[in-house]
Amino acid sequence: MNGRSEKSVRIYPKGEGVTEKTGQELLRDIDDCALPEGALAFWWLGQMSFVVKVGDLVLYVDPYLAERDTRLVAPLLDATRIRNADYVLCSHDHGDHLDPVATMGIAVASPRAAYVCSAASAAHLSALGIDEQRIISLDGDTVFQRGELAITAIPAAHEGLDHQVDLGYPHLSFVVEHGPVCLYMSGDSLCYDGMPARLSGYSFDLAVVPINGRDGERLRRGCIGNMTCQEAVDLVGLLHPRLAVPGHYDMFANNPGDVSLFAEYMDVKYPDVPYWIGKHGERVILPAE
Repeated sequence: MNGRSEKSVRIYPKGEGVTEKTGQELLRDIDDCALPEGALAFWWLGQMSFVVKVGDLVLYVDPYLAERDTRLVAPLLDATRIRNADYVLCSHDHGDHLDPVATMGIAVASPRAAYVCSAASAAHLSALGIDEQRIISLDGDTVFQRGELAITAIPAAHEGLDHQVDLGYPHLSFVVEHGPVCLYMSGDSLCYDGMPARLSGYSFDLAVVPINGRDGERLRRGCIGNMTCQEAVDLVGLLHPRLAVPGHYDMFANNPGDVSLFAEYMDVKYPDVPYWIGKHGERVILPAE
């Protein structure tokens, strides 16, 4: 994978190669992706923004699609053309995670889509005009279940847990279960006391973690931090997913992460845990076990 490591893997159906897609081609790729029981697929849109497909369900996680001069990665999709969304997961109320452009575009184009978020984020979604009946508001350690789908909200520390008496935890990570498939989408978070205990009961197929870290200079200018590469690797090592994916290192020049450090530390400390470092808009399939 660009010479980083033999263990950083891409996984696809037999015979497929690496293809980076955008726009309608990417949307067709998502729609055309048929998965057997126990398999999942994902497409990285940049930052902590992912499309995940399990069974026939399509989940958009922290979709960030607004045009911004500060972006290093152009939006891969036009939100007004996203007609395949079943659920939109918003981990917290920051513009690169709860993006009004993506939120409103998807709401109109995918009228069946439900929004899963914290109470604090729910207030923002309502203010944007999202029908409250479409909003699923979760607090830390609460679960939404519908059919085979279960979404558990895990409190996230960004940089603190910031619990509020009236609104609960404003920053969330999500554990998504669908049949035998289980994935962890961390959103923005640090590791904190009690976090491993909340996650220890799951057997994860996929774990997505931020690696951009934090420091005083960034915090001074209001850039709230996340796990360092080393902290992210150690969390992945603890969770031991079938596949680990780093994020939040590619989008902003003033808040970068070094994915090569993630790869190097993974190789040395957890050589038995596969990880994926790849292209935006690339289809990645994790087959059933």
